[in-house]
Amino acid sequence: MNNQTSDSLLQLFVTAPKGLEQLLHAEICTLGSTDSRQTRGGVACSVPLELMYRICLWSRFGGRVLLPLAQEQVTDEHQLYNLVRSIAWEEHFPCGSTFAVDCNAQQSCLTHTQFIALKAKDAVVDRYRDLYAQRPDVDTETPDWRLNLHLYRDQLVVSLDLSGVSLHKRGYRTEGGKAPLKENLAAALLQRAGWPEIASQGGALLDPMCGSGTLVLEAALMAGDCAPGSLREHFGFLTWKQHVPELWQALRQEAQDRRNVGMAALPYICGYDQDARAISAARANAERAGVGDVVQFRQQGLDQFAPCDLPKSQAEPAGLIITNPPYGERMGEVEALRALYSQLGERLRTEFKGWRAAIFTGTPALGPEIGLRAQRKHHFFNGALACELLHFTIEPQNYFRPPVKAAHGLAPVEEISDAAQMFVNRLKKNLKQRRRWAKREGLECYRIYDADLPDYAVAIDMYADRVHVQEYQAPAQIDARMARRRVREIITVLPEILGVDEDAVYVKVRKRQRGKAQYEKHAASGEYFVVDEYGLKYRVNLSDYLDTGLFLDHRPIRKLLRTEARGKDFLNLFAYTGSASVAAAAGGATSTTTVDMSATYLEWARSNMRLNGFTPAEHTYIQADCLEWLKHSSAKYGLIFLDPPSFSNSKRMQDTLDIQRDHVGLIEATSTLLAREGVLIFSTNLRRFKLDEPALQELGLELEDVTLATIPPDFERNSRIHRCWRICWA
Repeated sequence: MNNQTSDSLLQLFVTAPKGLEQLLHAEICTLGSTDSRQTRGGVACSVPLELMYRICLWSRFGGRVLLPLAQEQVTDEHQLYNLVRSIAWEEHFPCGSTFAVDCNAQQSCLTHTQFIALKAKDAVVDRYRDLYAQRPDVDTETPDWRLNLHLYRDQLVVSLDLSGVSLHKRGYRTEGGKAPLKENLAAALLQRAGWPEIASQGGALLDPMCGSGTLVLEAALMAGDCAPGSLREHFGFLTWKQHVPELWQALRQEAQDRRNVGMAALPYICGYDQDARAISAARANAERAGVGDVVQFRQQGLDQFAPCDLPKSQAEPAGLIITNPPYGERMGEVEALRALYSQLGERLRTEFKGWRAAIFTGTPALGPEIGLRAQRKHHFFNGALACELLHFTIEPQNYFRPPVKAAHGLAPVEEISDAAQMFVNRLKKNLKQRRRWAKREGLECYRIYDADLPDYAVAIDMYADRVHVQEYQAPAQIDARMARRRVREIITVLPEILGVDEDAVYVKVRKRQRGKAQYEKHAASGEYFVVDEYGLKYRVNLSDYLDTGLFLDHRPIRKLLRTEARGKDFLNLFAYTGSASVAAAAGGATSTTTVDMSATYLEWARSNMRLNGFTPAEHTYIQADCLEWLKHSSAKYGLIFLDPPSFSNSKRMQDTLDIQRDHVGLIEATSTLLAREGVLIFSTNLRRFKLDEPALQELGLELEDVTLATIPPDFERNSRIHRCWRICWA
């Protein structure tokens, strides 16, 4: 039995999440401990009652404050029961108080934690019943005190939980986002990022993706010298017989006095998020934390993140940007985040020179996408997930372009030929015309060359400041070495003519494709970035697939869908990356349904929709073989886009698709979902395709060939790049 008085030392064990033990140890020493040691899972210390109170009141990194009462080897329930029953619980808590039992067990004979907790509960109840002829009640939600059992390799430690619930539960957060950080982890990130020093110098703190605001609120409590435990209403020691209320109240008053002084000198602290619900939750949490009038929260997308809204008094010195971007634990999610990290890096480099940044990531492989060299890293765990805190100083000497992992790997030539000079002249002429036109149209992506000269049979497309070169497969009679030299000549002259970096040129050999080969993966760089088309944003990838994620020749079709979509339910079949769904949503579609067989492309489609602010509420994504899905769907749509592959025999499809052979049946099946006044836009890129108009007219369909109207000016040389019809009921 471990009876204590207010003047004696308490042998405590303060738990810490994995990775926070060192910070907790330093903190307990700062609070006044002279006898403590860091150990597995926390800090063991010998402290007076006052210091125990200070730990509960002031610890930012701790979990539970445990007072061990007994330790013994137990291998069965009888030994467990006898050990717990032997402890003089009546010397700690009155019989009328409620209690609960917490248990964890590892590598032991007893493994069922609920059974262990039940036996321990029985032992406590039986002891009180024998002494007082009455029993205490169990309250698993809000007990007066908690019994903690830790069983490891058959060694059982029985402790009182003096904290009551984990110290990370400050009391201000009843509303969280999708994946909120625990408060003690957030405090640890701020400590490692140097926030206390920055705040003392008057530097600001900004979180561009704040979610429910945990980092922002912990930063305010830390900079304002606020005791994190002062917000809590309950601790496990409040009904403990050795509790000294006068001492506790004196320490709380001291904390309040320090808070009053600290909050008066708080620097500018602001969190941003594009999700209105997250911002609403953050503001509610701030009010409960008592900092609602001294921290800011604003609904704002990452694309608007800039220091322009800082008060002039806070603009200098530069401060800290700290954020916890979404994690990607599955392949599609990780790929969808690359554009986010790239955009974050672009905002940091262009808007926050001289600032410091700390990015907490569960996917460290995305770090290079930021385009800054990390000065150091700290390893943490968010739950079971290994994470890193990346530290950056935002100065030009630390900037770098994220590596292009799917470079063309071709060496430039030392001297170009006369024929290549003709190519250069043609390209310059095209570029002058197309750039002017694209600027007027508001386009970042457009074609500037399409095999204009037979000897240089490539298609060249601009994607913002990057270039996509597709080499058409040379005829058999063309010498392969000559064809390769011509490509080398092209990559030699492109950077200078187009004004781009050498590693911004991507080259692919385009062969005759069958089925979905154009969608299959060719590399694994994962380099995604965002481009703009008529004010809409799309993610593209120039390296990993033969196609980029955005069919440029479909630009007028997307514009047509945007025009037709208002007030209609929209269906996108064989949806690929969902660009048509984005256009329809932007045009005011009541809902969109996006169907594709590939989970990767559906995730890409979701990302495109999110980029443009379209939330999941009215937008559905279905992973399915479209041919099979059509057999079972009965919904009606006012606008349908049908753009199937020319041929597909994918193993994931129930049937082989040959669009020339099967188009009548496919259009017939699709038309069953078309509302009476609805419109079906059918497109195919099969060059020799011939529509069976009589068969479709017999079905009662009215056909309008809109191919010429849907070929954009930059594809006029190749007017059979696709065929397109507007179909409706006669």
